[in-house]
This record gives sequence, structure tokens and C-alpha cells, in this order.
Amino acid sequence: MNAQEAPVSSAAHADVVFENGWIYTGTASAPVFGGLAIADGRILSADPAEVAVLAATADQRVDLGGRLVIPGFQDAHVHPVMAGVELLSCDLSACNTAEETLDAIRNYATSHPELEWILGAGWSMDAFPGGTPTRQALDAIVPDRPVFLENRDHHGAWANSRALELAGLEAGTADPADGRIEREPDGTPSGTLHEGAMSLFDGVRPRATGEQAYAGLLAAQEHLLSLGITAWQDAAVGEFMGSPDTVPTYRRALDEGALRVRVRGAQWWNREAGEAQLETILARRDEAAATADPERFSLNSVKVMVDGVAENFTAAMHECYRDHGGHLTDNRGISFFDPEEMAEFVTALDGAGVQVHFHALGDRAVTEALDAVERALETNGERGNRHHLAHLQVVRPADVPRFAALGATANIQALWACHEEQLDTLTLPFLPDDADQHHYPFGDLVADGAHLAAGSDWPVSSADPLQAIHVAVNRVSPGSGRPPLGDPRQRLTLAQALDAYTQGTARINHLDAVTGRLIPGYFADLAILDRNLFEQDPERLHEARVDETWVAGERVYQRA
Repeated sequence: MNAQEAPVSSAAHADVVFENGWIYTGTASAPVFGGLAIADGRILSADPAEVAVLAATADQRVDLGGRLVIPGFQDAHVHPVMAGVELLSCDLSACNTAEETLDAIRNYATSHPELEWILGAGWSMDAFPGGTPTRQALDAIVPDRPVFLENRDHHGAWANSRALELAGLEAGTADPADGRIEREPDGTPSGTLHEGAMSLFDGVRPRATGEQAYAGLLAAQEHLLSLGITAWQDAAVGEFMGSPDTVPTYRRALDEGALRVRVRGAQWWNREAGEAQLETILARRDEAAATADPERFSLNSVKVMVDGVAENFTAAMHECYRDHGGHLTDNRGISFFDPEEMAEFVTALDGAGVQVHFHALGDRAVTEALDAVERALETNGERGNRHHLAHLQVVRPADVPRFAALGATANIQALWACHEEQLDTLTLPFLPDDADQHHYPFGDLVADGAHLAAGSDWPVSSADPLQAIHVAVNRVSPGSGRPPLGDPRQRLTLAQALDAYTQGTARINHLDAVTGRLIPGYFADLAILDRNLFEQDPERLHEARVDETWVAGERVYQRA
């Protein structure tokens, strides 16, 4: 019997006892009816008999009334500061059609006559023909001010003529190596920019101020706590893609006692700066380690964006994309790094004890990221850095077993693993006929022994873990009426999906010794759901709601 399994002393006292409910500790495949005792911000006991005794003298007793307590969700890939700033700007994420989107932009511009630029994000590619809206559509509603709006996946943007003019973009402007400008027949930019082409506006469009970034972080934290999220990995801290440096934003929240959750920041690897940036990255990591509680905030990860996205044909694929007629093109997407160069700097990061968080969406990007991890392992040996690959939209069958063999975690965004308009109209028609069978192969990864972590990529999509778990289990979006995506073997069990979103992410956050499960000695970071998910019809999992969120034994959210 280890210390965590030792029985509670007869002299023990509980600050809070949850009773009369279901407790999912993460140590078994199903919850147990009983309760949970907390003392000094940590789990004291989850044993039903012990909790019943402790309840008699507890300072506070919470009647669960048959509800379910789970470990707090942990988002493995999220952009909270960006998302929060967007919540406070021209937020288009709720718009489903071109008409709704244009109406929202018009209303925002009318309501903010003081703004020199109209900035925001969240428009959906599938609302516009070919996923590429035009400058003329924006000119018709905002002709007098520059408009720059990133799309929902943040791999593209939409600009009006005034913004294009200020950025100096014209027919003779060349595409950057890492992006593409959509054009009219005479070469004039048509208004949609992909990937690195967005950076052509960095010199003219305003960045969020420090105050805006801080307000955004606090707004994002409030939203994420309402979803039961108690920790996350910020998938790009520092300066990236035109965003302000977010490290001071987190530092301020820490200094002012406003950061309620646990955060691991993945520092952005600038694809133009090379290995010279390693010194700065390590210095920032070490400064954070010296001045912050590592169980609250750390910067010992680095984000490497290997490729783009499939919707704009920049995800790096082994096979060429097809054109609208179904014929092969010569485009296999974009690898933002030479594979040899990437293997070298990943090896250097690994050797310095840094975790690498890859954006790898296309199957060639997955191969190249795994190759880099393999090089690091061969050179440095196993260093316990727990590298992970996010998104994994398309994975070659030959690469699936490499995750377990290399100790690389599959960081899944399960909400995307279903047929929906953007996938069915802007992606699958341009990939091989059997591409849907290799999309998001969660079941195969688990079967071959891979570790799973789970996240949302919010604000690219909803941050709600319960919605993502629904899709992971069913491979269907709630109420879509579309068939499941891929083979049934790719579905996860409820326990697998829930564990990925709790202890799986705790593992890559190096918090698995203190969070991710509800066992004695661990922090009392937990969520209370309004129902027992394990008794719910799988097709109705999305109906569940978070009633309360607790961090270190303190209630930080309660649903009205």
C-alpha cells in the first residue's frame, strides 16, 4: 500500500465533503456512488465509508443529489488570450451564413464609430463560396475604414480594399513563401489571405494593447471555468502571428492573484528566427521557474507549427490535393520547416529539457514531426519531455504505431472528428477517395498504445469539453443528421475520452502527480456535472452541463 492509498487517520478533518453522488476518480472505468472529502485544498478521501465518517465533522457538506464529480477538465491546446480579445472585439463565431456574418460586421462597425480599424475573427469558411469572401463584400458595408477579420481557424483572413491599400498589397505583390493571396483575374488581391500572407498586415494593423490582452485573459478564464476547465496548455505564448506578447499578461494575472487555473505555456517557435531564439526561450522558461509556482504556471514547452490546414490546401500531405474537377494537382501543402532543420532544432529543444508541442494536421506533417521526435530520442535518449502532436486530421496507418514507440502523445481536438459542412465541402472532395477513413484515427492510436490528451483549439472551435467528448464517442456532431466519420473502431469509450481530457492532459502538462485524478493528496481541482454521464444515452452526452467548478478546494464557478 502506498501513501496515497493509506487509510485516512481517525483524527483527520475535512473542510468540504461532497456526498450522495457519483465520483469518477479516473482510477477505474466507471464512477462509484458515494462522496469525496477535501482538506487544505487537496483530496482527503474518495472512499465511500471514510467520506461518510468525515462528513459528520466537516466544515461544509455539499449534497450532490445524484450528480457526477469528475477531475477538472484540462485543455491541451487552447488560445485563451486571443479568444478573450476576440470576445471583446468583432466576434463572428456565432454566425453561420454570409448574411449573418455581414450583418454582424455592419452592426459592430456602426456601434464603434471611434475605431480606426475594424478587427475581429470567427467567420466560417463554409459560409462563402470556396471559403474565400471578397473585399467588395466588406467595402459595401465598411467603405471608409480598414477591416481585417481572421477566420474561425485563424489560418486565413478577410480584408477590405482600404486595409489592402494600407498594407501595400496590389497585383504585383508576390505571395510569401509560407502563404497565399487569393486574387482576381488581373492579379489584384481579392480580399482573402492564407497563412503567412496575413503577416503582410503586421506593420499597419493595430495590435491588442496590454490592457485589452489582460481583459481578454480574464474573460477567457471566466468562460473556461464555466466549462469545468481547471488547467490548460496555452498553445502559443509570446509574440506570434501579429499577436502581442502574452507572457506579461500571464505574469500580471499571477502577480495580482487573478489567475485561478493552472497554465503551461508553449512558447512560439518563430519560423524565421532559427535556433538563435533558443537562448531567449530558455531564459524565459528559467525566469518563470524561478518566480512562479510551477504547479500554477510554467513556460517549459515550445509550439512548433509544422503545416497549415486542409481547407486552404496548406496542410502538408503525402499525396497531392485534387482540383475542383477531381484531378491531381502538384500541391502537397506547405511544410513550414525543412524536415532536416526541424529535426535539428527539435533535438536541441529536447536536449535542453523542453517539451515540443507540434501543430501537425496533414499526414506528411505528422510524419515529419514524428521523424523529428525520433531524431531527438536517438540523439538524447529518453528525457521525459512528453512531446505531443496536436490536431492529427490525417494520419498514415504506418505512422499510428510510431506514437507509442516514440512516446509521443496524440493531442486530439475531438470536436472536429465528424462530418460537417467545412469538412465535406472544402476538404474531403480534394483528398483521396478514402481520406475519411484516415481522419482523426483515435481508436487506432489507443489500440496501438498511444497516450491521448485532449483540447479544443478555442477560439477555432467551442471550448466545451462535453461537446468534444460527445463527438469522440459518437463520431457525429449533435443534431447534424450526417453519418459517423470513418470506421466505428475510431470511436472512443466515454472513459477514454474523459481520461484524455483530464489525466491525459495533466500528463503532458507535467501535472499528473498532483492533478487529473481524484485521489488522496491530489489537488481538489474538479467539476460537478448535472448528471452521471455513464448512465446517459451516448447520443445525449452533449446535453450534460457543468454545475460547479472547484480549484484547490475552492468553488470558482457555480451555474445560475
